[in-house]
Amino acid sequence: MVEFNKSEKELLVYKLKGYFADELDQEIGQFDAEFLLEFISKEIGLYYYNKGLNDAQEVFKDRVDSITDAIYELELPTEFSGR
Repeated sequence: MVEFNKSEKELLVYKLKGYFADELDQEIGQFDAEFLLEFISKEIGLYYYNKGLNDAQEVFKDRVDSITDAIYELELPTEFSGR
């Protein structure tokens, strides 16, 4: 389950309450918003978390590939380099 500290949870609950009011024209109480946040965190949050990790891994891989290419371009030809 994705966990949030107290101030993060307060902000997210506030955003959920605002979403319900603005987009759905429904008021949602503090308890219901906290319960919904817990459900989303437990049941859906892990998918977003894993997606974020996968995206970060792709960025990291691209950067490593770029650095590897830059180093390869700096390599000077020798009898051992195959150039």
